[in-house]
Amino acid sequence: MTTTSTHTTPFDVEKIRKDFPILQRQVNGNPLVYFDNAATSQTPKVVIDAIVDYYSRYNANIHRGVHTLSQEATDAYEKSRIKLQKHFNAAKAHEMIFTSGTTHGINLVANGFASFLKKGDEVIVSAMEHHSNIVPWQMLCEKTGAILRVIPMNTEGELLMDAYEELLSEKTRLVFCNHISNALGTINPIEEIIEKAHRAGAAVLVDGAQACPHIKPDVQALDVDFYVASAHKMCGPTGIGVLYGKEKWLNELPPYQGGGEMIAEVTFEKTTYAGLPHKFEAGTPNICGGIVFGVAVDYLNGIGFENIEEYEHELLAYATKELLKVEGLKIYGTSKHKTSVISFNLEGIHPYDIGTIVDKLGIAVRTGHHCAQPIMDYYKIPGTVRASFAFYNTKEEIDALVAAVKKAKAMLG
Repeated sequence: MTTTSTHTTPFDVEKIRKDFPILQRQVNGNPLVYFDNAATSQTPKVVIDAIVDYYSRYNANIHRGVHTLSQEATDAYEKSRIKLQKHFNAAKAHEMIFTSGTTHGINLVANGFASFLKKGDEVIVSAMEHHSNIVPWQMLCEKTGAILRVIPMNTEGELLMDAYEELLSEKTRLVFCNHISNALGTINPIEEIIEKAHRAGAAVLVDGAQACPHIKPDVQALDVDFYVASAHKMCGPTGIGVLYGKEKWLNELPPYQGGGEMIAEVTFEKTTYAGLPHKFEAGTPNICGGIVFGVAVDYLNGIGFENIEEYEHELLAYATKELLKVEGLKIYGTSKHKTSVISFNLEGIHPYDIGTIVDKLGIAVRTGHHCAQPIMDYYKIPGTVRASFAFYNTKEEIDALVAAVKKAKAMLG
């Protein structure tokens, strides 16, 4: 389930593009066309300015100092946590744990569940996960003797929900699924996945890294146990993310790392741990990143997620139609429910070669397996060319991509 923002200002892509300084540059003598948004989004000036402001005016460590700069930094950091709580509609601010990114959040949960799982327990992942939502669970299974089960997918890039239901049993302890596939753009039916997992007595972690730039999750409405996201895909900086966890689960999980800030009292005989959220935030955090994550979320909400969804869907439909006019081009991931990602190949041409040629024309796309190698193995291909669109992209840029793909085909075909 998602919620949408109400916004009265009309959506004006040309005005929005002026917010992003990097979109004004040239690459290889051509205007930059940035279609690698699924890897990382670009950063608006308001976020860049907030980074400069932090380091220029109140750079200090947080939660420890009585001096003014420390108090100002602490206030800004914790206000950002509250912004994230409201954005994701968490019940309490301390259910929002700052991390270094989605991968960190997943590993934190996996490490915690190593204390609970035993040999013969089962955990379920989907066939379309990013490696970050596969490898930690494989490591968990190796450590505990638990068994990893996989929800299969079909050629359209959709999960087989009947097969998922058959995998669930009294042995299922955990279910992991991405909200949106980074390789295919598929929007997974996470409401159904969560509801069926809970019916079986299992907890659910949803990888929201690809979803959060496009939609606004409501974690209470979803009733999800854990939800992870990264700022750098949401117009924020790298090196900062968030883990939402239900208070009940966060209290049960042991700390992930030991160090300063996550303790209540330390003696050489015994250490007691701090309460939430500090229990999971050992050491000096990415203070600036945490503060400006909130600025990025404000920026996105200012545009309005209803506007973002509508415009990006328009870009997806247009790009799909135009790319399919190129003879020999095949799109992977054709679910009816998908976001603005198109993975494709040209018959007989390696995706890397296409990516290299379009880069010479100033167009940034991603080539390879997109850290989702099992998907590529399923289709029996080495990888794809992935064009991923954001709300600051245009149809004219899509036209430039189509022309570049046609040129690559003429040169390489």
